[in-house]
Amino acid sequence: MFDGSGFDFALILFILLVITFVLWLADKLVFAKRRGKGAKEPWWVEYGASFFPVILIVFALRSFIVEPFKIPSESMVPTLLVGDFILVNKYAYGIRLPVINKKIIDVGEPKRGEVMVFRFPKDPNINYIKRVVGLPGDRVVYANKHLSINGQAVPMQAQGNFLIPSKLYYAQKLVEKLGDTEHWILNDRDSPPGLPVPEGNYPFRENCHYDSSGFNCTVPPGHYFMMGDNRDASSDSRVWGFVPERNIVGRAFFIWFNFGDLGRIGGFK
Repeated sequence: MFDGSGFDFALILFILLVITFVLWLADKLVFAKRRGKGAKEPWWVEYGASFFPVILIVFALRSFIVEPFKIPSESMVPTLLVGDFILVNKYAYGIRLPVINKKIIDVGEPKRGEVMVFRFPKDPNINYIKRVVGLPGDRVVYANKHLSINGQAVPMQAQGNFLIPSKLYYAQKLVEKLGDTEHWILNDRDSPPGLPVPEGNYPFRENCHYDSSGFNCTVPPGHYFMMGDNRDASSDSRVWGFVPERNIVGRAFFIWFNFGDLGRIGGFK
């Protein structure tokens, strides 16, 4: 789970934008002309219409350029830690209309290895963050904790151990290379290879086969297979299925703050 919420913040911001715009426009076209020179602005202008330019700038930046999020879980450890504040590039995968999230201009497509924010397929009001593992048409196999794509084993190399902060427990840290991206992953030696377990039916469930060693899936057209870097502690496409293209939010690319560790500020892989 990512920095989710029970409401659509983009929708609320859009409603505020419309309300303040109407107030601003009404004041400019009608009420400002009726006020005497030097007369005090009414409260609805001071506290309503005057906020329109600010909300417009925030709405435009958040919708088309960059959006901040906070990491609340350990599914992407060691790449992203709980408490990291990150920035998400909103145009990397195409320009989308706010609120309805419909792509109107193609800019680029997700690549294997990139960290992507998307709307959770089971509840689009919740945002998730995972790493892109499988592209449309890919055959993804995860057997005995080793990943392969289209019959090619994904290279990985042991890099010692990593202390998981919340559990005071050491997991094996490895460097994995997906596409052109090298990144860290964690494997818990004590977790069975067949975990996590899928949750019932999901769209294109027939494309996947599970057994005690893991799974294999064929990614359907227009969908992506996502996995967390903390492989044995991540609810991802192995559990709830594929991410449709329409659910994409953007590409995560930068840690801009962490209250507990200022050294976390900077880019990541």
